[in-house]
Amino acid sequence: MDWLSEFYRYLEVERGYSKKTVTAYQRDFNDFQVFLNESGNGDYLKLEHRDVRVYLAFLNEKDYSRNTISRKIASLRAFYQFLLKEEVIDENPFTYVHLKKKNAKLPRFFYEKEMAALFDAVKGDEPLQQRNRAILEVLYGSGLRVSECAGLKLSDIDWSGGVLLVLGKGNKERYVPFSEHAAVAMKGYLADGRERLTAKQETVSPQLFVNSRGGALTARGIEYILDQIIQKSSLDSQIHPHMLRHTFATHLLNNGADMRTVQELLGHVNLSSTQIYAHVTKESLQKNYRHFHPRA
Repeated sequence: MDWLSEFYRYLEVERGYSKKTVTAYQRDFNDFQVFLNESGNGDYLKLEHRDVRVYLAFLNEKDYSRNTISRKIASLRAFYQFLLKEEVIDENPFTYVHLKKKNAKLPRFFYEKEMAALFDAVKGDEPLQQRNRAILEVLYGSGLRVSECAGLKLSDIDWSGGVLLVLGKGNKERYVPFSEHAAVAMKGYLADGRERLTAKQETVSPQLFVNSRGGALTARGIEYILDQIIQKSSLDSQIHPHMLRHTFATHLLNNGADMRTVQELLGHVNLSSTQIYAHVTKESLQKNYRHFHPRA
């Protein structure tokens, strides 16, 4: 039995993981298999706790980041847990491997003035300006991942309900509201810009956002667009696509939204993933300090 192939099939079919995620698992195990072969123990079914400790030391010597090591160990732990469930092995050798937690860092987000600068950079009536403005409104107004934004179809827009049907990680669907600003931007883009961009296409793409040639816009294409927007804006910092998602969550919580609601909107399975946004901006700190401290 090829247990590796069975495991990858299990991840994709039963767990609903994307091909990209399964590929990451494959890459982690391939690296581990190279280590086993070079250490003289190429049979992964005969792994012992000592081998795991040696592998951890090997990863540390390679100067991998804590996040990378944690991910590699998590991938291997999942594989051996699968073997344990299938009764191929009697014990998961990675069960008792505990790594120190990484130092928590607050997610980088945009302040409202910075968002205003980004929206100023996409003003205009040209087709690409209309499209880029709609993309920015959707990412900021609905907190979508870039891949989710790229995957939106025209049929996913519920105009009467004011929501988008989003296909998230693990092929899980959720409904996310969109703002009035996003509605105006999308309608303007659909009525004019998108029509002009797809005019020469024999078969029009079902995707909401299209590229300059009228074909479906990819996630990488959206990342490139965001890079162009930041260059045109008055901001001098680097923009990362996820920063708009961070900004969406941060602004909601700072304005009184409850954690569970934000969790649902972001499509997080665990509340702990959402709790990294449970911080307040410097503006909120200053406002509350001046309001509450007697000598402020």
